Amino acid sequence: MPLALLALAIGAFGIGTTEFVIMGLLPEVAAEFGVTIPTAGFLVTGYALGVVLGAPLMTVLGTRISRKRMLMLLMGLFVAGNVISALAPTFGLMLTGRVIASLAHGAFFGIGSVVAAGLVAPHKKAGAIAMMFTGLTVANVVGVPLGTFIGQNAGWRVTFLVVAGLGVVGLAGVAALVPEQPRPRGVRLRHELAAFRNVQVLLAMAMTVLGFGGVFAAITYITPMMTRTAGFADSSVTWLLVLFGLGMVGGNLLGGKFADRRLMPLLYVTLGSLAVVLALFTLTAHHKAAAAVTITLIGALGFATVPPLQKRVLDQASAAPTLASAVNIGAFNLGNALAAWLGGLVIAGGSGYTAANWVGAALAGSALVVALVSGALDRGTPRTGRVVAAKGAPAPGGAPEATGGRVTATHP
Repeated sequence: MPLALLALAIGAFGIGTTEFVIMGLLPEVAAEFGVTIPTAGFLVTGYALGVVLGAPLMTVLGTRISRKRMLMLLMGLFVAGNVISALAPTFGLMLTGRVIASLAHGAFFGIGSVVAAGLVAPHKKAGAIAMMFTGLTVANVVGVPLGTFIGQNAGWRVTFLVVAGLGVVGLAGVAALVPEQPRPRGVRLRHELAAFRNVQVLLAMAMTVLGFGGVFAAITYITPMMTRTAGFADSSVTWLLVLFGLGMVGGNLLGGKFADRRLMPLLYVTLGSLAVVLALFTLTAHHKAAAAVTITLIGALGFATVPPLQKRVLDQASAAPTLASAVNIGAFNLGNALAAWLGGLVIAGGSGYTAANWVGAALAGSALVVALVSGALDRGTPRTGRVVAAKGAPAPGGAPEATGGRVTATHP
């Protein structure tokens, strides 16, 4: 494993920790600033929206510098945002710090995916992407529970200072270990935008929104579902989330391993299984042991889709993958926000907390349908000439392949 992947994973660990740790610290933050918990929830919503908007924005701003330098700038932005949050004297300023930190999120994972894939042989790309995302999944097992513990005992401000310290470590790792990768010659913003004319790129992003949205339709409301339906004590939610995180780690690694072999069949299996498990969660949520197993499976199946979906976007937009890769990271967060909203609607309608699982099952099932459509289009498309980049854009191998004044990218 290239050491550069470790540096990327450390950065991902810090980003994953700051994204999710706030959920365990909302009561403390709300109490200090004198706001309600729903108002404090804007710290979660604001971060998610910042990721969606920041992914394309920061990637576009970084098209004129090398990917390594952009990764370093993004980690610096992440550190600054967390320091602002930690020292903020008002709720508004803390929210500003959260948004600043979130702007680095999508672009870091998007550009990092491209860098990780470029560090290894072509048949190992998904595994390399999964290794970087391991930092995000491990954050849910170690970083979030530990950060919550620190915040509840030493103060939430200390948690954000620790996270900022993780960002400094990640920045140093990127600077020392990630090889210099010059900005690809001939690539301009119009070339990056051209990827979005490829219907397969758009279908992959639709799978991302719907599939990962299915996961968060259930997980967003896991606390009331487990305490009021399954009968767990409030203190048990922490270890239930650890189980979810362990499932994420295992699913992410397995997804990375098998996506390099049979990407689309893997998506059919994981999305279909996720839809079934989420539907069954409406029943298993009433039984403690069954609920614990189901939560682990949701984490595993949900994150088993991450490496193949990210690789799918990279493959289909290979002539200019950076912006498409970053936007796909934003699509994960868009799915989170959409699912949480839809789940909240059915719960508010009086259907009960487990009704959110039906929403998740429907979203995952819809993602499977999109995957089947995408696979059918693959079978009906020649293996060469599927993506035609603008004149002057590099072919996947790095050098343009002239074909009648245009550049034709070939795909595996």
